[in-house]
Amino acid sequence: MRSSRTALAVALLGMALSGCGGTDIGPGGADEPAQIVDGWTSCAKDAPQAGETFAVPNTQTPAPAVEPTIGRIDPAFTPVAAVICGREIRPGPNGGQEQVATERRAEQIAPLLTALRLPNEQTGGEVACTLDMVIPPWLALLDDRGRWLRPHIPTDSCGKPRAEVIDALAGPQWTTVDTRTIRQIESAAAEAAGCAQQWTDMVWVETRNGNPGPAGPGLPPAAGPLRLCVYQVPASLQEGDKPAGDFVYGGPLPAERQAGVLRALSNRRAVVDCDIPATRFAVLRPLDGAGPDRYVELDGCRRFLVAPTTGGAQLGQGDDALAALLGPV
Repeated sequence: MRSSRTALAVALLGMALSGCGGTDIGPGGADEPAQIVDGWTSCAKDAPQAGETFAVPNTQTPAPAVEPTIGRIDPAFTPVAAVICGREIRPGPNGGQEQVATERRAEQIAPLLTALRLPNEQTGGEVACTLDMVIPPWLALLDDRGRWLRPHIPTDSCGKPRAEVIDALAGPQWTTVDTRTIRQIESAAAEAAGCAQQWTDMVWVETRNGNPGPAGPGLPPAAGPLRLCVYQVPASLQEGDKPAGDFVYGGPLPAERQAGVLRALSNRRAVVDCDIPATRFAVLRPLDGAGPDRYVELDGCRRFLVAPTTGGAQLGQGDDALAALLGPV
């Protein structure tokens, strides 16, 4: 069982899936001194993009004015505090989820400094490495003059932060000194409907790639009720390779409408020759997770796609009547 100390360290570090290679810890390394920067201000100013590697990227966030070289701690630099800048996904005040930037500070950092001064372990050999990748935090050390640097984080034989560093990160009493909301990840309406905030128009993706087969014999009705999620695609994305739509409305599909929708999706009409991107599309998914996903263009070409979990997606032709059945629930 993971200890509370390790859980805290993981929360500060961040987790991702990767191969067994080394982690990217930024420019610089253990063999060169870290660049010392005058005048620490805050994570918001000095590290506005920190944490985006394991949270939700935000290309609108400006890059910091200074990106100091990561490296070893200069003996002439005496750290008195440590700061971690990061991102978290939290429940929104009115429901849903939002991305929040955090700034945490610790001043009892002697064990952390000892761990940061350790060498990298030799990589390779017969060591068995796990697939999980621990992403080092955006960490800065501050001295009593307000100067700061980004220390190299020593790695183990799998290229991950050494266990001593993980333990030391869990040791200090980190105090959250600032939080700021970056963006909404999931609206309260999407959460209430049981829908993701964003989804990709797979009818467009599959037809662009030429993958779906022609309409086949009608598929059997779903084993259980369906959930409807409808998305609006911004004009700037409509002709892209993977147009992502934003949630508009959704919820469990009423039984009487579901029967009509399934009948419409079982038709064998020829698919029209059309390349008009949809501005809105619907996603129908079984509430119990058993059965195919169904995608319907609510305007544009009005095509639909039935995508079984085993593959072999089938393209069909919808109409205004089908789109009307997929109105707000």
